[in-house]
Amino acid sequence: MLQKLYQQGARALWIHNTGPIGCLPYSLFFNPPKANDIDPHGCVASHNRIAQEFNRQLKEWVSKLRLQLHDAKLNYIDVYSAKYSMISEAEKHGFFSPLTYCCGQLGGNSLECWNKATVNGTEVFGTICEDPLKVISWDSVHYTHAANEWVANRIVDGSLSDIHVPIGESCPESSAY
Repeated sequence: MLQKLYQQGARALWIHNTGPIGCLPYSLFFNPPKANDIDPHGCVASHNRIAQEFNRQLKEWVSKLRLQLHDAKLNYIDVYSAKYSMISEAEKHGFFSPLTYCCGQLGGNSLECWNKATVNGTEVFGTICEDPLKVISWDSVHYTHAANEWVANRIVDGSLSDIHVPIGESCPESSAY
């Protein structure tokens, strides 16, 4: 796919790796791991090892592609590190309960967002949390707006880029913009 974009004229591309999938509440609540498969921050270690291996191979592929597409600016972005930092140091970054999710709460229990359940003979719906700006995961799989903004702010300055180029310098000047 990237080669097709290149053939169509794309020359400045940001390639993001995958995040720590073992830290998604979905991994923890809907397929509970064994106790010996939890890392120090409560994430599923085996799932994160898979993500890290994928990221290692992706970075290697990007490096090889740079040799083939020498006039392209390929920028590999380490989203995994940003998201893992946000999760492992949640309070420091203004978040709480990093492994819970916002949409689908039912008195502390998990109920997928806007789904129904019967509790004590009464039909109830999963609702949103009290403060979505303090929660990392929206619905056990997707990040909240606040979490995405936190990660984006780290991407924009270029510190997560393997070539450390801020977003403003990553696209060549062109009259097409």
